[in-house]
Amino acid sequence: MANHKSAEKRARQALRRRDQNRTVRSETRTRVKGLQTAIEAGDAAQAKDRLREAERSLRKAASKGVVKKTTAGRRVSRLARAVHALEG
Repeated sequence: MANHKSAEKRARQALRRRDQNRTVRSETRTRVKGLQTAIEAGDAAQAKDRLREAERSLRKAASKGVVKKTTAGRRVSRLARAVHALEG
C-alpha cells in the first residue's frame, strides 16, 4: 500500500483509469465481435454499418491510449479488407 500522500493519489488515479480503460476496451471488443459475426453471416450491408462503428471505437480507444495507434490501424485494415471481400 502507498505510504506517501502523492503515492496514495496515484493509486486512486490508477484505479479510476483502469475502470475507464476497461470500459473502452470492452465496448471496442463488443463492436468488433458484432462485425465479425456479420462477416461470418455474409451480410454485406450489416457488415458495412458495423465496420463504421468498430472503426470509430478502435480509433477512439487509440486516441485515449487504451490501444496503440498502430494496433488499431492494423485491426481496422484487416476488418475493412474482410468487409470489402464480402462486397466483391
